[in-house]
Amino acid sequence: MGLRLKFNLVLLVCFAVGLAVVGGLSLPLMQQNARSSVMESARIMMESASAIRGYTSDQIQPLLEPLMVDQFLPHSVPSYAAQTNFLALRAAFPEYAYKEAALNPTNLADRATDWEADIIRAFRDDRQRAELTLVRDTPTGQSLVLARPLEVTEAACLACHGNVADAPEAMLAIYGTRNGFGWQVGEVIGAQVVSVPMAVPLERAWTMFGTLMATVAAVFLVIGLLLNALLGRVVIRPITRIARMAEEASQDRGSVADIRHAARDEIGTLAAAVNRLRRGRGAS
Repeated sequence: MGLRLKFNLVLLVCFAVGLAVVGGLSLPLMQQNARSSVMESARIMMESASAIRGYTSDQIQPLLEPLMVDQFLPHSVPSYAAQTNFLALRAAFPEYAYKEAALNPTNLADRATDWEADIIRAFRDDRQRAELTLVRDTPTGQSLVLARPLEVTEAACLACHGNVADAPEAMLAIYGTRNGFGWQVGEVIGAQVVSVPMAVPLERAWTMFGTLMATVAAVFLVIGLLLNALLGRVVIRPITRIARMAEEASQDRGSVADIRHAARDEIGTLAAAVNRLRRGRGAS
């Protein structure tokens, strides 16, 4: 096995280990960055929904209350306002979703699905939990879910959701008397649920990862070519010349000129030693 082949085998092993280390370190970081990007989008959606709820409760509801003597206006309900606004958002981004899911909602469209009910029960079981995140598989790919509990914090909510007999007649005319009643102050009745698709950020992470690995491989290849050229010029070619001249001198093939190697390195030392050996042999 020649010196160049041995060198390239060692170099190949080093490059393979380097690629594995770079890939092993960079891929989790890129995936985490993609997840952080999705989480940031989910938090923006959640805070936007909370802002809409607050605005509706503080600004819109007082304006509409005088008009709701004979007619119930759902526009005064913070949940209705937030979800209606995000329905407009879904026209442009259909894979993004916001829902205020409840186990016993007034509007049956807000009834929690099985997995949303599990989230609500998790908040009920752990009253200290302020937020929950999970990743779900959907027909369009993975989605990150961010959820926060909806808790009855004010007794004023019970005017519509306490006893059926106390609820406004106009509201009962729209939603009926079977759902959305019996709530209690301090009870977790539902959850704000935001779903943000992860497919695009993950695809970008894989694209970046592929680009990085291709770049690293190209750099390794260029380094390998340069090292091979340097090895051939500085090591292999001088050693081959020295070996040939030493072979000729050992077989007394006439006069052999001194080996010239100007560099003061190990190969120069070897050349000088071969020259002294040759002269000594010729003198005898």
